[in-house]
Amino acid sequence: MCKNFSNKILFIIVLILLTFSCNNPGTSDSMKEVIPVMILEQRDMEVPQDYVADIHAVHFVEVRPKIEGHIEAIYVDEGRMVKKGATIFRLKSAEHNEDLKETEAGHKQALAKLKTAQYEVDRISRLVEKNIVAQIRLDKALAEKEAVEFEVKQAESRMQRSNAMLSYTDISAPFSGTISRIMFKVGSLVTPDDLLTNISDVSEMYAYFKLSEQDYLQFIKADDSAILSDSVQLILPDGSLYAYKGKIETAGSDFDRGTGSIAFRARFANPEGMLKHGISGKVQLTNTMTQVLLVPQKSTFEILDFIYVYTVNKEGKVQARNFKPLSRLNTFYVTKDLDVGSAIVYEGMQLVKDGMSIQCDTVSVSIK
Repeated sequence: MCKNFSNKILFIIVLILLTFSCNNPGTSDSMKEVIPVMILEQRDMEVPQDYVADIHAVHFVEVRPKIEGHIEAIYVDEGRMVKKGATIFRLKSAEHNEDLKETEAGHKQALAKLKTAQYEVDRISRLVEKNIVAQIRLDKALAEKEAVEFEVKQAESRMQRSNAMLSYTDISAPFSGTISRIMFKVGSLVTPDDLLTNISDVSEMYAYFKLSEQDYLQFIKADDSAILSDSVQLILPDGSLYAYKGKIETAGSDFDRGTGSIAFRARFANPEGMLKHGISGKVQLTNTMTQVLLVPQKSTFEILDFIYVYTVNKEGKVQARNFKPLSRLNTFYVTKDLDVGSAIVYEGMQLVKDGMSIQCDTVSVSIK
């Protein structure tokens, strides 16, 4: 009787274990739920790529005084247009006026001494011709005249320097443009190290941006490379496209060792003055890529720095595979790493795992 009872207990335990095993989904390597998959198709397409750009006015200068002095007058206001050559600041000039008068007087005095020295040379020359005085007297007179001529040159140089210093008290616009913020007020003492204001001509703008080595090579290898094109787009900070297309004018001669990038400069017209010096934006280049595959971003997952998809073979078996994107197009990765015609899990990645067998439903994905 005890033996029969033990057999019954063992039978019940085995039955419970089998029931638990059948009801546990983690013990199965197959899935009855249908998972959407998409077939990767090869295509040629134009892929826009955006690059952060620093936008500067083509003509932009910092206005600083050339001499130290107190500001006597300010003839412009912030944000106003000025014409080339117009006086925008004036420093007090009384001291420089007096210095100019003094140097002019010194110059006149030196000229008078030169006139006297020349008269003496002429007088002694006649005496030497008549053998009344020795040649040595003439040589001495000529040497004295030469010394006075040097004094005249020195006096003339001091006068020109004083005149220049006086002219520096008027600070003029180097070109026609817009005045930026004025940093000082009337009466302020300024030195050549002080920034008075900026002047910018925003009729044309430069956009400076950089390309990585990989992007640079992709563009250069393309038949209709945007780098060689006369037409590039500018994306404004609000995401809208700027109305006028630009032209890439120059490129750096080498790559920056620290960033691995090369610099470019594009020029954009700005007839309405919408763009201002220092505004941010992005330069958009369009690259024609051939025989590429588009992978939806929602069909991918990341582990560390690698991007993966689940591929599905003909038997419905799932395999995780990583790939390297060449670029992005809206919500798609552009790549050449995956096999043409292969199937990938389109949705429901959280329901599958590597090595699992699934039932597939092929879906058509529109590329916008």
